[in-house]
Amino acid sequence: MSTHTVFNQAPPRVDIDEFGANIALVEAVRQQGADGASAALHATGRRVGSAAFQDDAARANRNEPVLHTHDRWGRRLDEVEYDPAYHRVIGAAVADGAHTAAFADPHPGASVVRAATFMLYAQVEPGHACPVSMTHSAVPVVAQHPQLAQEWMPRLLSRTYDPALRPGKPGALFGMAMTEKQGGSDVRANTTAAVPLGGGRYALTGHKWFCSAPMSDAFLVLARAPGGLSCFLMPRLLDDGSRNGLRFQRLKDKLGNRSNASSEVEYEQAEATLVGEEGRGVRTIIDMVTRTRLDSMLGSLAGMRQGVAEAAWHARHRSAFGRTLIDQPAMTAVIADLQLEVEAGTAVALRLARAYDVDASAQDAAFRRLATAVMKYWVCKRAPAHAAEALECLGGNGITTDWPLEMRYREQPVMAIWEGSGNVIALDVLRAIAREPESLEAFDAEVSTVRGADPRFDRHLQETRALVRGLAEDPAPEASARRLVEALALTLSASQLLRTAPSEVAEGFIAARLGGVPGLFGALPPGVAVAAIAARA
Repeated sequence: MSTHTVFNQAPPRVDIDEFGANIALVEAVRQQGADGASAALHATGRRVGSAAFQDDAARANRNEPVLHTHDRWGRRLDEVEYDPAYHRVIGAAVADGAHTAAFADPHPGASVVRAATFMLYAQVEPGHACPVSMTHSAVPVVAQHPQLAQEWMPRLLSRTYDPALRPGKPGALFGMAMTEKQGGSDVRANTTAAVPLGGGRYALTGHKWFCSAPMSDAFLVLARAPGGLSCFLMPRLLDDGSRNGLRFQRLKDKLGNRSNASSEVEYEQAEATLVGEEGRGVRTIIDMVTRTRLDSMLGSLAGMRQGVAEAAWHARHRSAFGRTLIDQPAMTAVIADLQLEVEAGTAVALRLARAYDVDASAQDAAFRRLATAVMKYWVCKRAPAHAAEALECLGGNGITTDWPLEMRYREQPVMAIWEGSGNVIALDVLRAIAREPESLEAFDAEVSTVRGADPRFDRHLQETRALVRGLAEDPAPEASARRLVEALALTLSASQLLRTAPSEVAEGFIAARLGGVPGLFGALPPGVAVAAIAARA
């Protein structure tokens, strides 16, 4: 036998309709009333599942961005060079409306379709999702300023992508810069100074520790004006076409998200326009933060879907000890457990996306305020362990760069940090409960609609309510914030599955999660329909 004969290896997982193959996503889109977009989502699924797109995703992560601070004559350049594959990826995502389609054509279900589109692209190449998400999330902030909205909104809503820095571009992408080296999540410690120039224009001087997607056409920035911390829109080009005073110092050498550039930047009298009121910068930008938190969850879910899909594909095609891996009970349980996490997250994520639609009620708006933070915390926390288990299913292949799960393993911790790490989010949940009691009331109303469907759920709901009531008597509620957020996340996940999922999925999740979250995937209790759940992967 030739030593170069290849057998018992899984074939390439390419040229697949990633939407059609994701049963949980197809069902969630339908449950949220957006089934009319199925044809477009199937087309997107085929695009991102193609061999060519997957090759571009791999190239964009292998050939990382390079910062050019000066040209060869010594003039400031401040440009980042990306591999052409990156531009093809993000260009396709923009053309499919993964950024702002829900705002360009607002209607019931529009945010659901946009969320599904975003997830499909982020499943295969996660780095480009950062500027796509920030552009989406910037829209409601820019809309607060009529003059800026008139100038920027047509470009934000455009499906045209042009990577060049030039005036008059029909489309635009947005980034943001909030954190500084001395403050991090404590943005009120920012020292970047904003000096009024008149007419709502300011000159900004300072240093930002993280500026995401530095080649964006404009940024939302926090800086300290005479009236306090304020929000500004800073373009890279001034009205006369010259370059604004943004001086990119270096690109961060990151664990994951390597196809996307993240930079440190200094502002040298960089011109910007005030958005909102002086001193109310956090309040002005909070809507952007909330929506990027939703996208953090969507991005983590996209990675979970990639993980379980690749693991299940390998297990169906690889044999050991006389049987395919998927037919061996230990592996079936692992795949089923990984899929349960995807099922719950997808069902809740698209329900949340629906709450951001143009026809959202006041109760939906209150519900999403609390639920977005709760689920951002939970899904993003579960994602790294999920990636590690999925990678392990591929054995030695999983840790090599020839397979995508090595990249995904490095990627998943990013979303848990972006827009608030675990403690920041958990404390935000406590603040929402204390300051906006209507958000807790809306959350409770949402999960209570399935009371009586399963006694284990009813018991967990009562225990969660007791945790909430205990906050008033707890001298240090911050110490138990994570426990509360986990309980809320499991309550919402189980209630949504009871409402929408096949019985074997809902019952499997409740049996596996509400009895205490297992530390390891695959440790399912007896009676769970593992084969049926694994088949959905």
